[in-house]
Amino acid sequence: MDDKRNIILATLIAALILFGWPMVMGKFFPESVKNTPTATAANGATTAASTPGAAATPVTTAPRAQNLATALASGGRIPIETPTLRGSINLTGARIDDLVLLDYSQTIARGSPPVRLFAPGGTAHAYFAGAGWTGAGAPNATTVWSAPAGARLTPATPVTLTTTNAAGQSFAITLSVDAQYMFTVRQSVTNGAAAPVALRPYNYLTRMGTSPDPDSYTINTGAMGVFDGTAAWFNNAEIDDAPGATLTHQSRGGWLGFTDHFWLGAIIPAQNQPVETSFRRAAGGLYQADFAGTERIVAPGQSLVQTSRIFAGAKETRLLDHYTDEGGVTLLDRATDWGWFALIAKPIFYLLDWLFRMIGNFGLAIMSLTLIIRGLMFPIAQKQFASMAAMRIVQPKMKALQEKYADDKPRLQQEMMALYKQEKINPLAGCLPILIQIPIFYALYKCLMLTVEMRHQPFFGWIHDLSAPDPASLITLGQHFGITVPAFLGIGVLAVLLGISMWAQFKLNPPAPDPVQQQVFAIMPWMLMFVMAPFASGLLLYWITNNVLTIAQQRLLYSRYPEMKQAMAKS
Repeated sequence: MDDKRNIILATLIAALILFGWPMVMGKFFPESVKNTPTATAANGATTAASTPGAAATPVTTAPRAQNLATALASGGRIPIETPTLRGSINLTGARIDDLVLLDYSQTIARGSPPVRLFAPGGTAHAYFAGAGWTGAGAPNATTVWSAPAGARLTPATPVTLTTTNAAGQSFAITLSVDAQYMFTVRQSVTNGAAAPVALRPYNYLTRMGTSPDPDSYTINTGAMGVFDGTAAWFNNAEIDDAPGATLTHQSRGGWLGFTDHFWLGAIIPAQNQPVETSFRRAAGGLYQADFAGTERIVAPGQSLVQTSRIFAGAKETRLLDHYTDEGGVTLLDRATDWGWFALIAKPIFYLLDWLFRMIGNFGLAIMSLTLIIRGLMFPIAQKQFASMAAMRIVQPKMKALQEKYADDKPRLQQEMMALYKQEKINPLAGCLPILIQIPIFYALYKCLMLTVEMRHQPFFGWIHDLSAPDPASLITLGQHFGITVPAFLGIGVLAVLLGISMWAQFKLNPPAPDPVQQQVFAIMPWMLMFVMAPFASGLLLYWITNNVLTIAQQRLLYSRYPEMKQAMAKS
């Protein structure tokens, strides 16, 4: 009867893992994103303008839906050329609304075009940034700015856009850019009129709809900001449900914008400046992040200058850390959602990245990282194994105590503790390596899934992207023959190797004394084979390497503790 009950229990556990795990995976551990173009030639949704909100910054876009090629061909434009960016500035509205990231392709296919981040208003995936002033006579979204003939924005050549209104007030926006993804915006106004004018500087970042990347508990995407030194994320529903579809915050410095899985658009005020920030929804599916400074009175003949920054590019870890630590942008590194494991995940990432730079292959870097971790943990493993050996040797004494005090559980616990003390055994010693491995494993998961450095990194053979699931899976095979394979059967070559390596590792361990535990351990390798199949290939490669090293380590330790091997043989 007990055996039947144990079999039923093990079967239920297996079914729960097989069918329940995909739902858990989808919620907490989404698959890596297959990046698609963020701007296409397709016509977009209708667009509209909204009235100014709390920060008095208008949401504006092109008056009609149009395709990308048409939008880029219309109106005057100033080219943007840096080692990492190509694009243009739209003189209508003085917007940065055309940017592609030269170092990143949309897919792993040969000849794939670069990732498009910004696109003009009115297109299907409109996404753009700008700056301006609110107040009487201030330029608006339809103002056509002037630029010097032949102007080009490069790291060595800033561009100044100018316009003058009928009252004689002159406005200028000087844009400069570094060799990476940071723009500096210097706004100035000179009041040439006879009367003072009240003006308020603002910056905005507008995009169509939501992030194309999934938002989860482990990888946040969408609206994000840092307010008074605290990072916060907001989904579109929170913005929609806010009064007036606007979320406002008062802050000194910080930044706000929209974060995708690998990309970031952010507007950054002067870090010592008090600003009023907003996330808002406008008509036509537009969302905007904006901030406005304090309203200032500009007397006749006087000038006013406002400086801010715009980040538009890839969330490269070293670069974000540089802008945070040396560029003075508060918590810009938090755009990558490291979460609670940042203290572990970031050092692991930097070690992994250093290994990659030394070796030149991220898969081999992951294997090397695994070897380093196992080497650091070897002293702990020795203690664990010694404890296991001691536990196996005193097994007959433990069984005798269990039989003697079968009806007196408190006394049994006392006698067991006395036995552990007498034999100098720590029954929890075997758990320590597992407890250490859990945060390391999760931290590596964060590195593989979060960092753009891992995106599209190949290993060998059929593995062309270590941040994506194994492509040699039953699902891929089924798609080839037009057969729909259930998600929980999506095991690939790496998942099978994981199951085999874990089975071989468990075979070297002493058998559990409890029959239920024996049955659970017997099916666990094959259950984990299904559970881990949807994870990134790099994570499976880490676990397989770890299992192989564990097997080699166990064989070495068996040679040092022959009594353990003898006890195993008796079992």
